Amino acid sequence: MNIHEYQGKAMLREFGVPVLEGVHCTTVEQALAAYDTLNSKVVAVKSQIHAGGRGKGTLYHPQTREEVMQGGVKIAFSRDEVETYSTNILGNVLVTIQTGDEGKVVKNLYVESGCDIDHEYYLALLVDRDNKSVIIMASTEGGVDIEHVAEHTPEKIHKVIIDVNAGLLGFQKRDLGLALGLSGMSLRSFGKSLSAMYEMFVSQDCAMVEINPLVKSKSDEIIALDAKISFDENAEFRHKNWAQLRDLSEEEDVEIRAKETGLSYVKLDGNIGCLVNGAGLAMATMDVIKLYGGEPANFLDVGGGADEEQVKTAFSMIMEDPNVKGILVNIFGGIMRCDIIARGVIAATEALSLEVPLVVRLAGTNVEQGKEILAASNLNIHPANDLAEGAQKIVSLIGGGE
Repeated sequence: MNIHEYQGKAMLREFGVPVLEGVHCTTVEQALAAYDTLNSKVVAVKSQIHAGGRGKGTLYHPQTREEVMQGGVKIAFSRDEVETYSTNILGNVLVTIQTGDEGKVVKNLYVESGCDIDHEYYLALLVDRDNKSVIIMASTEGGVDIEHVAEHTPEKIHKVIIDVNAGLLGFQKRDLGLALGLSGMSLRSFGKSLSAMYEMFVSQDCAMVEINPLVKSKSDEIIALDAKISFDENAEFRHKNWAQLRDLSEEEDVEIRAKETGLSYVKLDGNIGCLVNGAGLAMATMDVIKLYGGEPANFLDVGGGADEEQVKTAFSMIMEDPNVKGILVNIFGGIMRCDIIARGVIAATEALSLEVPLVVRLAGTNVEQGKEILAASNLNIHPANDLAEGAQKIVSLIGGGE
């Protein structure tokens, strides 16, 4: 689950990380009032979407797709410029390297005070699944695409792996700060801010905290000038306030509906729809599809207790994607019974007038009954005995593969 920069800044401030004063706005009038309130000669007018690369993005008119303005983050030196920038940003579509060509409509702004910047850094806290720990990455090359730095000058990215049982230790903060060239007051400020960020990361069940840029001011204070924060949704039961932070307009409608239905769905860029029970099996299914030259169109886990209606709903969500050219159903019946899946597949196929190729692989509880139900349906369903055969079949049926 992602949140906006202005929400992330509020959380950072709550944990003691220095951030600049700013105001969340949804109208041009609010942006002008924010400028008056902040009483700063220079302010940043920032579009708020769940994507990076806003500063280098391009704004387009939502209907005509004509270019409106370059850059979704602008520095304003006057009230008139605040009005111009906020007018050009709000209600228009911002396209960045992370949004794809469709972009995102900007509905929120953050007007923030200016800052005397001495240097820009990059900082991120992430879950390191390989080491079962938290990893902190930092670089002196802040304010630019970190992917470019990682590819061309990887030696400029410094990493610290944190043992979650021991926590962030003093020497780790010091060594990382020294690697960034900090000293004196700026080094102490960095260590204090890093401790606060780590505390927030763990206590709030974050999946990522990225500050780009983290800046050193002319007065040697370390300030978070940006905030890109995401949470691990598996911990949602511990954080009732997340419901107020969630911006549903930034999420896919089909993913919202899946959550409400009790399904796990993530849209991808491929053309083979996947319906699987179990997250691990779903990941394996997508891997095998790619192994045989195909591209999955979604991650869809119907879980262990899905009923016939949920299977039908899952099919309808897959078919809403115009890129889908074929569907692979891969079910291992444990708690989930194969005969229930078979009836759901038939109901969905008949109700949706399915025209794309459909391959079904069933195994486990009531598998023979499931296969009999599918065979007796007289529908154009292609059976498969195992995952490899199923993946090969669906890739071949849509004319893909190598």
